[in-house]
Amino acid sequence: MSYDPEDFAITTKKSRELLTEKELIDYRSHRVDFLRWLIHLGKNPDMAVGYGRDTIQNTAYRTDLFNRWVWQEEDGYTMSLTHAQADEYMEELLYSDTTSTHKANTQKSLKRFYKWLSFEKNGDEWEPSRSFSGSNGSSGPREFLTIEERKKVREAALRYGSIPSYSSVSPEERSEWKAHLAQRFGKPKSEVTPDDWDTANSWKFTSLVWVSLDCGLRPVEVERAKTSWVDTDNGVLRIPKEDSAKNEGDWVVALQDRTADALERWIDERDRYAVYDGIESLWLTREANPYQSQSLRRLLLKLCDLAEIRTENRKMSWYALRHSTGTAMAHERDLAAAKAQLRHKSEQTTMKYDNVPIEQRREALERMG
Repeated sequence: MSYDPEDFAITTKKSRELLTEKELIDYRSHRVDFLRWLIHLGKNPDMAVGYGRDTIQNTAYRTDLFNRWVWQEEDGYTMSLTHAQADEYMEELLYSDTTSTHKANTQKSLKRFYKWLSFEKNGDEWEPSRSFSGSNGSSGPREFLTIEERKKVREAALRYGSIPSYSSVSPEERSEWKAHLAQRFGKPKSEVTPDDWDTANSWKFTSLVWVSLDCGLRPVEVERAKTSWVDTDNGVLRIPKEDSAKNEGDWVVALQDRTADALERWIDERDRYAVYDGIESLWLTREANPYQSQSLRRLLLKLCDLAEIRTENRKMSWYALRHSTGTAMAHERDLAAAKAQLRHKSEQTTMKYDNVPIEQRREALERMG
């Protein structure tokens, strides 16, 4: 039996209430194309095999929920949907009171949606950053660092890129290190100076990794991070609403004392580099670009290699730090502390607010490593 898009809920009442007339026309057009693809091609595009009625109906319902969530997060209608948004949506579901079956089916529905974008809109298929299973009632992050691994990554961030001090090596060793730095910084060996030695022992990576471990920074938050967020006097990061990934309010996030110290050292060091003149970006790559998901993933894999943490058969991205922060904080304190530290706010969550003081969260961070 062949179906037609009109046999399913192309738009819902709740979606219509959020959209203007022209936005609704555009949204309906997207939905008709998506439903038609599910009907005729979705299950196996190469063999022109579509899905059955129940799968199409459930996919239409769950993707509409996702679309509405994105519009509310982005302060308006958009159909330019990213993998990061899908990951964030699934992360919120983790802490919600919805069933594991709903979480697993939502993930399947979103994978179908991004598969459609890949085949029909020149997008990329989505590989979720966490896996949900509806069969055994469990859900959890696929990307995860244990507390012991967190400590190893933190220590690796101290060593990453570091070299012996200029005065502690012999002339022969100094010559070898100059050759290394010349290659690293893309300059002739004759132009390597003691200042390059200081740069090689930068606090940039240490501060970036330690702050991300403490705060569970999302990749987009690393990208947006500004010097104005930093309050080392009080040992916190202050993320204003306009810079927050969720745009829902100002956030005050606890830092360990040693993280605050590393961050303060980086702020002082940062002033020496011309690339930061006139801008507030807290961290930039060697090419003077903001850090993004791929560059952060490469950094994490290098740190894991340095820390001798095996990553084979593990899907590792920067979210591994965030997931470990939430899990460890919930274990050391409670879910309310984890939600506050990770800046979760959602109608779907079981805890609407947090009363755990900054100091208690900082103490939990110390125990977490």
